[in-house]
Amino acid sequence: MNLLLAAMFAIQIGPSGTDAPAKQPQMAVRGSMVALTFGAGNSIYFSLSTDSGRTFSEAKRVVDAPVIPLTRHRGPRIAFAGDAIVITAVWGGTNGEGPHAHGLPPDGDLFTLRSADMGKTWSRPAVINDVPGAATEGLHALASDGKAKLFAAWLDNRGGKGKKLYGSQSSDGGVTWSKNVLIYESPSGTICECCHPSLAIEPNGEILVMWRNWLDGSRDMYLARSRDGVRFSTAGKLGAGTWKLNACPMDGGGIAVAGGKIATAWRRERQIFLASPGATEMQIGEGTDVAIAGSGAGFYAAWSTAAGIRVLRPGSSDPALLAPRGSFPSLIALPGGAVVAWEDSGKIAVEQLR
Repeated sequence: MNLLLAAMFAIQIGPSGTDAPAKQPQMAVRGSMVALTFGAGNSIYFSLSTDSGRTFSEAKRVVDAPVIPLTRHRGPRIAFAGDAIVITAVWGGTNGEGPHAHGLPPDGDLFTLRSADMGKTWSRPAVINDVPGAATEGLHALASDGKAKLFAAWLDNRGGKGKKLYGSQSSDGGVTWSKNVLIYESPSGTICECCHPSLAIEPNGEILVMWRNWLDGSRDMYLARSRDGVRFSTAGKLGAGTWKLNACPMDGGGIAVAGGKIATAWRRERQIFLASPGATEMQIGEGTDVAIAGSGAGFYAAWSTAAGIRVLRPGSSDPALLAPRGSFPSLIALPGGAVVAWEDSGKIAVEQLR
């Protein structure tokens, strides 16, 4: 009940001067600063909190583009890189046509923008994928070590035969990006075609990437590691169960590192699970679109249900109702708490959890 009452007073953030709904919020944290990005119509927006998510600045437009995919975990990502803030997003110049185009731009590329003054000004967009149009599916992830190291991963269609997982890294805080590397290619011809990947960077610099595979008819979650951002380990399946499915659930889950532990959160059928590499998964509820974040206290999870947004706190086995409506939650952890953002009636709702 306390969580539900708190969420009734959640901050509502949205772009001014437009009727386009705000979608797909993502956050990053550095100390007491929480950076928020989201999309609305043909624009990407940014807002900053300097008080651990209690209040946020007015949302400012970062960039406009003809077509920005903003559905089913598509949309911008954000990270702190030392004193800089980096936003990545996929966009293109034209709408796709045909029964399976889904409004995605056939010329979509993964772009990056960088701000060295806490979001007051932004660099010109630069393209990360080195094969034009390879990132057109619009599904990607971004992670930072909090300093100068960044890594991006995305669903890639180069070669024209199924989706592969590619990546690129930056060692200078997002100023430049490396040659693209193949992270994983399924022997069955494609990874899951419409599920976003997830990333985390451990304190020792090791990169962790998770994605939904398509292997022998199963759409299960897999994890690979890399110490140098070039060579990745053999992919390992997460969890003991499997999901035989001749369709794409468009739901990729999340990964977090805290207290020397790795935790992943993802969906199989209608169940939401937590799992660590090499361990049996633990069901925590039912729903879709789960997000995860970790702190010294443990791991938080938030997900969508027909009754609204639910949250599981560290040390609890009983998910609480955060908000009676909303979808696509995003999470970041703070010392002693967390911040949740989600889509709510055309705005982005943001709530601090303590």
